Amino acid sequence: MKPRRILRRHIVIPLRRFGRNDQVVLSVLAVVIGAAAAGAAIAFRDAIAGVQWLSYGFSSEQVATEIRALAWWHVVIVPTLGGLLIGLFVRFALPGGKPQGVPHVMEASALRDGRMSLTIGIRAAIASAASIGFGASVGREGPVVHLGASLGSWVAKRLHLGRVLARTLLGCGVAAGVAASFNAPIAGTFFALEVVVGHYALSAFAPIVIASVTGTLISRAHYGDFPAFILPETWSIVSFWEFPAFALLGLVSAVAAILFMRSITFTEDVVGKLPLPSWSTPAFGGLLLGLIALAFPEVLGVGYEATDAALSDLYPLWLLLALIVAKTAATAICLGSGFAGGVFSPSLFIGAMVGGAFGILATQTFPELSSGHGAYTIIGMGAVTGAVLGAPISTILMIFEMTNDYELTIAVMLATVIASVVTQQIHGRSFFLAQLERRGVSLRGGHQAGLMRRIKISSVMDDRFSSVSPLTPIAEVRLKLQSAPWGELFVLDADNALCGIITYADLHEAAFDTSHDSEINAADVARAVPAVLQLSDHLEAAVQVYNLTGEPHVPVVADKKSMVMRGLAHEHSVMLAYQRALDTARAEERGEATSRGQRRR
Repeated sequence: MKPRRILRRHIVIPLRRFGRNDQVVLSVLAVVIGAAAAGAAIAFRDAIAGVQWLSYGFSSEQVATEIRALAWWHVVIVPTLGGLLIGLFVRFALPGGKPQGVPHVMEASALRDGRMSLTIGIRAAIASAASIGFGASVGREGPVVHLGASLGSWVAKRLHLGRVLARTLLGCGVAAGVAASFNAPIAGTFFALEVVVGHYALSAFAPIVIASVTGTLISRAHYGDFPAFILPETWSIVSFWEFPAFALLGLVSAVAAILFMRSITFTEDVVGKLPLPSWSTPAFGGLLLGLIALAFPEVLGVGYEATDAALSDLYPLWLLLALIVAKTAATAICLGSGFAGGVFSPSLFIGAMVGGAFGILATQTFPELSSGHGAYTIIGMGAVTGAVLGAPISTILMIFEMTNDYELTIAVMLATVIASVVTQQIHGRSFFLAQLERRGVSLRGGHQAGLMRRIKISSVMDDRFSSVSPLTPIAEVRLKLQSAPWGELFVLDADNALCGIITYADLHEAAFDTSHDSEINAADVARAVPAVLQLSDHLEAAVQVYNLTGEPHVPVVADKKSMVMRGLAHEHSVMLAYQRALDTARAEERGEATSRGQRRR
């Protein structure tokens, strides 16, 4: 065999096959998306600093310290005028005139095949950066997650990738954004898998890890290898008997998390009832924020300066308690009135204050058993944040990466799990899921529900049916019923609009008594249509109708206004179509060839 043939057979062809492998392609794209998301995170923070410099005259993250040197009117007027600008921008630049965040990423992953708009992602990031720069009491990590996901989705769209690969690249953007924000690649990976992707299959796990590590490396190259918060010396757990206190802190953290989430919902409801245009409400919220900041400037912005101070035991008990209330109110006002931003940073802030206050009380009660205020502070951060986000695993891992303390992480695990379970039992869902449900979007069923929503009724509809007019004599109705598919006749008017349904059960005595045939027609025995489906409806809507009516064969009309009948949607056909789609999706997620599913299509 010639050397050229040997080279081609044993090197060139295997390399080509290797290059066409989905995992290889995903790994390369993961590096690209990880780098892009990290760059976007850096640019986002620079944008915040720029807006802050223009509005307050400084770009430092030591906001509370710098604010105290400003005049009172400056502290009040900046968030007020900034809120007006944010309201106008959001009203005209974002879909529905509402800010965007992590819930929209979750919706895109579960229900939209991982598709997001990069243009909207950039606009949403501008709104969030400006909001934080003007002093809004919101988080910067949620917007970075949204922007990173938009970048991943854009790459998938440009390369015409399928549903599974698009969702994976979406997760790559999310992981890199979180990792770059907190210098925590493990937490970034598991946040993407736990909250957005929804599974831990190797096909998604590997590229998301690569993207997360890439984002971390770029962030470290820019900012240095430092944790997100300034941590004092590593704490050590003093005694096994301290763990009941950690469990009790988990319960207290659950209460704080529930009050925090419900305060945001309450504020949104109140603001929605105000006789004000939606674009003006952020200015009203900014005014209230400025007034709160006159007494507690710590609430402005992401609040990491105050969080660091709580970790270092610099705040007395009364200030910790006051800041819990002030930050909860400030964040609720900002998010409820229409400022753009996330809840990650506020959750960490409130958790730090809750843990710090609890630690002071615990230390005063049992000084010989206490590990110190700082230990309780960081445990409170993990517990409140995990409960609010509905992401206990990634929150625990983030704390571990920040502290590198195994014993303390065990305490964080206990408190976070208790807080998450109690919050779920009382509040019912995480903040992100609650926000989606308030918009009428349900992720119940996850990707399976998304599969059902992608298949239109028109693709499984049976166009065979028998019909009669309302004036058809009962004798003819009996004859037609004998040969009618599925034992049903559909009463249609002159415009083919559905008026009623006839089965043998609907005939009653007229089924066998022919003495009144001349007096009875189809309209007299037809029953009202229990429910119909439209051509534009999807399989999930059909399942809801089957559950509601118990009818196995539901009429399909062009639309509910005209009621022109087009066919029937059989329950068994709908379930079969869903099962086929589910089999195909599972095969795609395993990275297997789906020739059988393709033949079925």
